[in-house]
Amino acid sequence: MSTTDAALENLRIIRSLMEKAHIYRAVSAPAALTGGVLALIAAVCPVWYAVKMQGDAVMGDICFLEIWLIILGIASALNVFLLAKEAKRRNQPFVSAGMRMALRAFLPPLLVGGCVGIGLIVFLHNLTLAALIWALCYGLALLSTASFSPRSLVRLGWAFVITGLLAFFGWAACSDVRLLSSDLAPASLVMGLTFGLLHVVYALAVFFSAQPAEVQP
Repeated sequence: MSTTDAALENLRIIRSLMEKAHIYRAVSAPAALTGGVLALIAAVCPVWYAVKMQGDAVMGDICFLEIWLIILGIASALNVFLLAKEAKRRNQPFVSAGMRMALRAFLPPLLVGGCVGIGLIVFLHNLTLAALIWALCYGLALLSTASFSPRSLVRLGWAFVITGLLAFFGWAACSDVRLLSSDLAPASLVMGLTFGLLHVVYALAVFFSAQPAEVQP
């Protein structure tokens, strides 16, 4: 394939993605709401971690990581299920050229953020910095698809980045918070504000603004 043909193919894929953006927004909202509600519950109920921690800080860090990975798994599985169901309804392949392009843009920041965050928890036992890295990299991942994603997802990406940066500067400037014996509370606050509250607000905005015509083939 020549350079010109490749460019034309990329433009065709981007145009197709933009045409389907409103459909993805409608389909992804239930997964965002589910993940957001679970994140809020986990953030406001740190007693879950304390039960397993039993005075062991390392065990508490691992429990924090386990719970948030479970929430990620549930939300991701629901999102994949809904996307697959919609693709089947529209008689289209699930892994299309457009999805591959989106994944190429989306995965690098997610992979970096996920690995760095896990490393911070497992090796450095820094829950808050891990939560901040997760929020910022997730926001950057959303923004990486700005050329073909709905504006609502772009706004969500900016909300994650701005909230993450503000939380970082607030955490870095407050020595009393950084010197706590356990940073479970500030880490839970960051996760609740970003992956919890922002996802719930996004999902509700989509539900209230969605029109029946948007999900018709």
